[in-house]
This record gives sequence, structure tokens and C-alpha cells, in this order.
Amino acid sequence: MSTLPQDLLDGISGALAAEGNVLQMVLVTFIALSCYNIAELVVLVTATFRRWRGLYFWSLLTSGCLGVVPYTIGFMMKFFTRADSVLSVTVLTIGWWTMVTGQSVVLYSRLHLVLRDEKILTWVLRMIVLNFFLLQVPTTILTYGANVIHTGSLAWVWGYNVMEKVQLTGFTIQESLISTLYVIHTVKLLRLGADTTSRSNSRTIMYQVIGINCTIMAMDLLLLSLEYANQYAVQIVLKGFIYSIKLKLEFAVLGRLVDIIQGSRHPISVAIADTLPLCSYPHLPESSSRAEQTDPEPESEPEPKGVIASPDGEVVETRDFVESRQSRRPGSWPCNE
Repeated sequence: MSTLPQDLLDGISGALAAEGNVLQMVLVTFIALSCYNIAELVVLVTATFRRWRGLYFWSLLTSGCLGVVPYTIGFMMKFFTRADSVLSVTVLTIGWWTMVTGQSVVLYSRLHLVLRDEKILTWVLRMIVLNFFLLQVPTTILTYGANVIHTGSLAWVWGYNVMEKVQLTGFTIQESLISTLYVIHTVKLLRLGADTTSRSNSRTIMYQVIGINCTIMAMDLLLLSLEYANQYAVQIVLKGFIYSIKLKLEFAVLGRLVDIIQGSRHPISVAIADTLPLCSYPHLPESSSRAEQTDPEPESEPEPKGVIASPDGEVVETRDFVESRQSRRPGSWPCNE
């Protein structure tokens, strides 16, 4: 009869139903916390976002509700119940696809707020799609092979354990690259924007954004360390909890970025702005009476509107956000739609 360490080394083909009670309680606690974090995130997102649409909004909810929750429930079925392997593996696989790739899509969608280089954005999107086929599809094949087709086969179990390390390393690098791009361009936004750098809390916001992203990358490295230490059961259950925390931190990062953009004239995509609890201040027509009383002045060029690509691939106009109430024009009351 295999011992607990051997079961952990067996990866997804192992079982913990008859093993240590303390480990079971710890793992079940993390599963419950994962589901609680997602429930809290759903409440926060739906209550905060003004319009329920946009790539960021739906990727955030999908990664949580259809990703983290099925992933943790699937592994609970696999490790702690006698549920059919096909059912438990299918549930956790669907959750894993949505959770991991969905997290990268969340990172990609928020990158549009600070990055305007379409070549880099296209490269990031292609990387996400390519890694899905290179990392998740082979892992799924080995998962079903070790649990359904060739149950208990040492060759399939060994193949899965190797591929698990490869895919986790690949997705850690992918998310770290996207987060690094986000931090770099956020810092550029703060340093180059005259409006934002004059704000007293702009440096604090910059440090918060950097700190949150560094925390997210540190969590990824923790999962990677557990995987290479062959602590499989701990790693996969902790993964669901960590991804739920990462999604909540992503929401916090967005809030900090909104503070930056609201305090500057940096353009933001309408496709994203419509999903944010932001206020755009329309430009009212200038008074004709004053113009008649004063000497005519040369016509100034209309304020340019940027044109960028939205996360959905559509070309949209951009909006400017005004920093303070003093800069609002009379009659342009903004919020609380």
C-alpha cells in the first residue's frame, strides 16, 4: 500500500481519501477559502462596475466562477470522494483551463489601459493562445491518460508529472511577462504625464501598483517551488486559493489605475471605460455671447481624440478624464448614472 509521500508524487492519479486527517483539514480549508474569495469578488465586481460588459469584466468573472470554483471542487471530488474519475477529472480540467488562461486574459485586458503599442498587445494575445495549445492541451491528454484510459500506468503518471512542471513554469513566465509590461508602462504613465506627477499621491499609487504586481509574481513562484518540491496535493489545492487572491488583487490594481487615469488626461479605451465606475466629463459648447463681446481669436484646433483598438478588436475613440472638480465646466455634472 502506498504511503502519503508516494501518493503526492503520483500527481493527479494519487488519492488522499484515506490519508492524514490534518492534511485533509488543511486542504479542505483552502478549498473553502477559494470559493469564499470568488463569492466576495463577484459581489464587489457586480456592485462596482457601472456596465456589465467588456473583456476585463467578463474575463474577471469567468476566471473566478467558471475557473477557480470548478477547479477546487473537481480536486475535492478527486482526492476526498469516491466520485467517478471521468467526472472529477472533467470538472477540474474545465476549471483549470478557465482559471489559468482566464487569469492571463485578465492581465491582457488591463494592459490596454496603459499600453498603446498594438504590436506588443498582439504579441501578448498570440502568446496566450499559443501557450494554451502547447501547455494545456498536452497536460489534459496526460491527465485523462493517467486517470481514465491507462489508470495507474507508471509511464502516464511520470509523463503527467513532467508536463505539470513544464506547464506551470510556462504559465508563470507568461504571467510574469505581462505583469512586468504592465508595471513598466504604468510607471511611464506616471512619470510622463504632467497632470498625474503633480498629484501628491501619485508616487504612492505607483508603489502600490508595483507592490501588488510583485506580490502576484511571488505567489506564482511559491506554487512553482511547491511543484518542484513534489508537494503536488498541497500545490494544486493552494493554487485555487492563490488564483482567487490574485483575481482580487487584480481588481485592486484596477482601482489604483483608475485613480491614475482620473487624475490625468491620459486616454482610455471606451470599451474598457464603459465597464469601470468612472465618470467622463463632456465638453460643452462655448458661450456665443462672450465670443461676440470680445475680439475674435484664432480658432484653436479641436481637442484630439485618440483612436485605439479595444480588447475586443474594435477601433474606438478614447475619452479624457479630468483630475479635479475645479476643472469641470458648469453644468457638466458627472457621475451617479
